[in-house]
Amino acid sequence: MSEVASPRPGALARAWDSDFLYSFRHSPVALVSALVLVVVVASAVFSHWLAPHDPFDLASLSLMDSFKPPVFTGADANWAYPLGTDDQGRDVLSGIMYGTRISLLVGVLAIGFALTVGITVGLVAGYVGGAVDSLLMRMADVQLTFPAILIALLVDGVVRAVLPREFHDQVELYVLVFAIGIARWPQFARTVRGSTLVERGREYVMAARVIGLSSRKIMVSHILPNVLGPVLVIATLNLGLAILDEATLSFLGVGLPPTQPSLGTLIRIGNDFLFSGEWWVTMFPGITLAVLVLSINLLGDWLRDALNPRLR
Repeated sequence: MSEVASPRPGALARAWDSDFLYSFRHSPVALVSALVLVVVVASAVFSHWLAPHDPFDLASLSLMDSFKPPVFTGADANWAYPLGTDDQGRDVLSGIMYGTRISLLVGVLAIGFALTVGITVGLVAGYVGGAVDSLLMRMADVQLTFPAILIALLVDGVVRAVLPREFHDQVELYVLVFAIGIARWPQFARTVRGSTLVERGREYVMAARVIGLSSRKIMVSHILPNVLGPVLVIATLNLGLAILDEATLSFLGVGLPPTQPSLGTLIRIGNDFLFSGEWWVTMFPGITLAVLVLSINLLGDWLRDALNPRLR
């Protein structure tokens, strides 16, 4: 008789056999999206070692290498520049890898800032209630009536007007993070507020009040862990939107400077040469941006379904 294999012991085995990872392993869309996202993020994070060239090293640039076509076109191609070069002779592939890192950095920091503001406002509004709840939610409602990109443009313009011109390039990254983050906090606040209204009437919250815990302790240690599920889903979906916001602002010329090219900046630079035949300068950064955002959104859709108990 063959021996029956005993279940794998330990917390790792239990996590592997959980409903969450089971759903992930049996979802082809989630697997492919995760694989694509890992490849793009890894190439961006480790671009300093993986990129064929350093697009920020001005000493290595040569105008004689400008507008080299991709190698698969065959005409005047150079394998040192697999995806061709731009008007300054910079390698397009290296620019994409470095630019993706900046776009991801801005998107993650902006969503982190929006999460912090939204969770704080939502917890306070839902737990305190009354006039405080009404005031905070009306502020969120007013902001939701405007597109996020317009809010980001307004904030960026105000900050640029206040700061001296010589500081613009130095603080533009932080301005972008603040502008995008402050434009996206209302969605997190309304979600957390709705979940907090449900949780604050439960027995464990009442018990915490009886034993004398402060409101801050109850909100942070008891209510917050129980409202994070929907927030994580919204954060995943908004990460792709934040990256698109950054790309849009950079394409409009109010984002990061050319010395710190993100994907949006690369697309804007290449757009000037699109109709003169050098299509690869803007095409490949655009494809990278689309693939990055699409993979994040597909993972967000899967995460929403995986965390929904009605679909289990």
